[in-house]
Amino acid sequence: MTSRRRLLAGAAVAGLGAAAGAGAVTVAAGDRDTPVPAALDTTPDTGTATVAFHGPRQAGVSEDPPAHAAFVAFTLAAGVDRRALARMLRLLSDDGRRLTQGRPALGDTDATLAVLPARLTVTFGFGPGLYRAAGLPSPVADLPAFRIDRLERRWSGGDLLLQICADDPLTVAHTQRMLIKDARPFAAIRWVQQGFRRSPGVQAPSYTQRNVLGQLDGTANPRGAAEIDPAVWHPDGSTTLVVRRVRAEIEKWDMLAVSDKENAVGRRLESGAPLSGHQERDEPDFTALDDSGLPAMPDFAHVTRAHVTDPALKILRRPYNYDGVPDAAGRPDAGLIFAAYQRDIARQYVPIQQRLADKDLLNEWITPIGSAVFAIPPGCADGGWIGEQVLA
Repeated sequence: MTSRRRLLAGAAVAGLGAAAGAGAVTVAAGDRDTPVPAALDTTPDTGTATVAFHGPRQAGVSEDPPAHAAFVAFTLAAGVDRRALARMLRLLSDDGRRLTQGRPALGDTDATLAVLPARLTVTFGFGPGLYRAAGLPSPVADLPAFRIDRLERRWSGGDLLLQICADDPLTVAHTQRMLIKDARPFAAIRWVQQGFRRSPGVQAPSYTQRNVLGQLDGTANPRGAAEIDPAVWHPDGSTTLVVRRVRAEIEKWDMLAVSDKENAVGRRLESGAPLSGHQERDEPDFTALDDSGLPAMPDFAHVTRAHVTDPALKILRRPYNYDGVPDAAGRPDAGLIFAAYQRDIARQYVPIQQRLADKDLLNEWITPIGSAVFAIPPGCADGGWIGEQVLA
């Protein structure tokens, strides 16, 4: 087994999440007992549950994330101007208003697929190209280049984003089809990324979700309005979104011992506790030493590199796993659709990502292959439409 000193000395590597949650059931995992959250009964109203579409802020940001998501990015057609954008957004907002409440969109030829919204949300994001088409300055700009990036155009950029989330994949698929159909006269599909989390009832919403590498993702998120609002929302109800597609090098990760994975992340796989603590939500102590005299929280660990002390500079992680088709040799195509919400990308997200790019141990086992930024405009009142404060 690789020693900790050897792992630290030979580091050049990058990352996803943090480690694991507590629970009521245990299963054998090598020579350890791994806690597994006890399953919960799915509530009877899972299919009919709704999230309000109208309001000062868009839905799909602060709420507990539903189990399934589709991130759909568009490239605007040539000649689409401010007036055409307003027409498109009125139409798409009407679709979102209806579908999120379990009602079919206008002209919906499969209306029976709309009756179970399952906490459906449709969140609109505006890329820099949309603002150019409208003749307006953009509040967001593309991220700087990071040395760990291996970005592919098929997963990057976009003028308009529709983030579609629900607890039922058929609801997501139907909503995606309706919105794409109504956007077609104005824009072409640039990319679609589909992701998943735990299904409703599998574990309590209070448990931090695991990513495909088995790590918890989102332990350090701001929690509750008192923490989320100053970090995420502007007073006008707007925010910003970074979407990164991060491929997991799972077969390389599988070769590591549990202790090596924990040293790379900075958290215990079983409990999710930082290596300097005992519980998942314990604050990491970066001055603590382990039994060998080394820092308990290695300088190269993901948690160390991503740590933020000022609550206003935190980001709200809302990630989804993806799992594509393996290649002919059986090598997986899996990873994370990393969605991060924050007030200011340059002030909050970029410094964290730069520290991770510089010397995060996990960089050996992940590869960023897609990147896009979007401004999330305020919500709208009943009878209004998303984007009216920007374009009207």
